[in-house]
Amino acid sequence: MSVPMLKIGAVLSTMAMVTNWMSQTLPSLVGLNGTIVSPDGTHERIVSVQNVSQSLEVVDLRTARDLQYVRDSEPLLRGVDGRLHTYVANPRTLTAKSLQELKGQMSQLRPLLSVVEQYRLDLQMLITLRMELSNLSFILTSIQEEIGAYDYEELQQRVLLLETRLHSCMNKLGCGRLTAVSTPITVRASGSRFGSWMTDAMIPSSDSRVWSMDGYYKGRRVLEYRTMGDFAKGQNFVQHLLPHAWAGTGHVVYNGSLYYNKHQSNILVQYHFRSRSVLLQRSLSGAGYNNTFPYSWGGSSDIDLMADEMGLWAVYTSIPNAGNIMVSRLDSNTLEVLQSWDTGFPKRSAGEAFMICGTLYVTNSHLAGAKVHFAYHTNSSTYEYTDIPFHNQYSHISMMDYNPRERALFTWNNGHQVLYNITLFHVIRSDG
Repeated sequence: MSVPMLKIGAVLSTMAMVTNWMSQTLPSLVGLNGTIVSPDGTHERIVSVQNVSQSLEVVDLRTARDLQYVRDSEPLLRGVDGRLHTYVANPRTLTAKSLQELKGQMSQLRPLLSVVEQYRLDLQMLITLRMELSNLSFILTSIQEEIGAYDYEELQQRVLLLETRLHSCMNKLGCGRLTAVSTPITVRASGSRFGSWMTDAMIPSSDSRVWSMDGYYKGRRVLEYRTMGDFAKGQNFVQHLLPHAWAGTGHVVYNGSLYYNKHQSNILVQYHFRSRSVLLQRSLSGAGYNNTFPYSWGGSSDIDLMADEMGLWAVYTSIPNAGNIMVSRLDSNTLEVLQSWDTGFPKRSAGEAFMICGTLYVTNSHLAGAKVHFAYHTNSSTYEYTDIPFHNQYSHISMMDYNPRERALFTWNNGHQVLYNITLFHVIRSDG
């Protein structure tokens, strides 16, 4: 085995040992969700664990890349080695032409020097990481002993109380108005041109699952991923087969249930993930369906269900209101319409729409150059035209929904699952 291959083996062996230590030891120390409540600087220690993990991932990716390069170079290296042995055994065979060819082959192998040097540096990094992990092991063991003194249910209640207080603080910021949309963050490229993906929009919630629904026509298969990380990697998922096919991409997950539009109807369906059963079906009276009043991109997007800080909503239109967008607030337990608003904006002129804090925001296109063009405020029954640009990176958005837990926009863009962070202008209010 050549020297580069020996160094690669040393790096991989050390990485395997460190990674194995992390997989076996860290879960028992920090719990499955990696969250520890401790008053003595635990957050910084968690960050240290994350930094170590990220460093290992960088080394792992770089090693895999360079290992492939070395494997590709190995035939050339063996060829040079054979020619050198031939020339040493019989110097008369070394001609000017063969010498020139040998120089050319050697120049092709020159990048191996930097690869070997990088392995040497990576070995030093792994030695440092092993020392850090050893220190963290001692610290986390101490934390585990400290947490062990508390009753698990008591800790869980404290966490829920903190979540409630955090939600209360968020509410005190006031429901802000959208002022900016960030650059896109591509989480994954999967599925067809059209589809939807989401996390639970209920606040507060500790549910970290992600759901994906590919296509807009007669689909029934919903993929459920354990975490956002699993979704990004396409791993650790289960499948739900809905008893009724869906239409469009305007689905939403709220408080553990999927709400969607039943195919070729204006019926809304509530499907409960844990029981794998339909809890409720109700017609959205008068709502158009089957591409009667879709968004500009079509796709049976007549009925768009969504959720924000105020609860569950339906965006649709009907013949009596001349194709203008209707917004209805729904009771999530009964799917009854609580209140409705006619926005006056023609739905076929809208690319997509989403709710933030009771305000409907509408884009003027689903294609490149789109921007948030219109806003309707349900609290005052007023509207305004806006000019909030965003980068439509893949040029065809077929789903755009706001998630109040994440404070982000989820989009399905031409087979890519993309996130946008948002900026809200907050009005701070007091209890008095």
